[in-house]
Amino acid sequence: MATTFGCSLPSRGPMSSPEALRSLAQDAERMGFDSVWVSDHIILPRQVESFYPYAADGVATFRPDEPYYEPLAALNFLAGCTEKVRLGTHVLILPYRNPVLTAKLLSTLDVLSGGRLILGAGVGWMEEEFLALGLDTYHQRGAVTDEYIRLFKELWTKDEPEFQGKFYQLSGVGFSPKPVQKPHPPIWIGGHTGAAIRRAATLGDGWMPIGLRPPAILEPEELAGKIARLRTLTRQAGRPEDAVSLIFSTEVAFDAAPEPSRRMMSGRAEQIAADMRQYQDLGVRNFILGFRAQTTTQLQEAMDQFSREVMPLIPQD
Repeated sequence: MATTFGCSLPSRGPMSSPEALRSLAQDAERMGFDSVWVSDHIILPRQVESFYPYAADGVATFRPDEPYYEPLAALNFLAGCTEKVRLGTHVLILPYRNPVLTAKLLSTLDVLSGGRLILGAGVGWMEEEFLALGLDTYHQRGAVTDEYIRLFKELWTKDEPEFQGKFYQLSGVGFSPKPVQKPHPPIWIGGHTGAAIRRAATLGDGWMPIGLRPPAILEPEELAGKIARLRTLTRQAGRPEDAVSLIFSTEVAFDAAPEPSRRMMSGRAEQIAADMRQYQDLGVRNFILGFRAQTTTQLQEAMDQFSREVMPLIPQD
């Protein structure tokens, strides 16, 4: 299986704009990246006490007054700006949206893009955002997510969809268009917790944790243990052990830090490539990469450097 490289795009914050999204997605396609990714929040409360799982102190750095583009709208825009790069959500917070409407938006995106959608799916972490959206399902968000994924599959694959769940019931309807990808677009489950691993094993086509961001470090030895757990749960779910693809998401930084203080996925190109090969040895075949940058130009330069200097050093099966 060939190794793929995805690139996170700035769909929020001071670097985000239609022009930046379009040019960076086109750059990614030209440079040989396989996919581009945008994240998801809808409305950002000014006071947040919920623990943010990707910061050591649990404090998120989102700024409510900065632009934050809705991811499915952004990806439909990028579908019209590109030709072959795949389009992913990293991650779409499934409990935030009506599941039937979401299934229609996703299938429409897959059709309009010619079958390029990857659904990265998550449960969410910010209780305050659930409340701001008028939702009372924060404490049931895992069960809601599981049910919505099953409903998506029903709508995407059945001519006469029927669904009787705890949170949603459906019968006597038609649903079209179906996605171009069969049986449906790949569903990659985000998160690194035990619940996320179980969800990937039972419902996902891929597992894509974010690593190297305290407290979710996931250096190779730690990730290996979680992969073993994933494979066990996948077998127990009655699926082939390798049914779930492995994805690793992290930031890449080109710098000249000395080896004793260097963190993984940083340094010179050959050091970054050596780090990636360690993850390849665990079975990871898909990388989603963010690049440290303060401006669009810096981001373009980092993407270009990675494509020229690191990609050629990564073995392709």
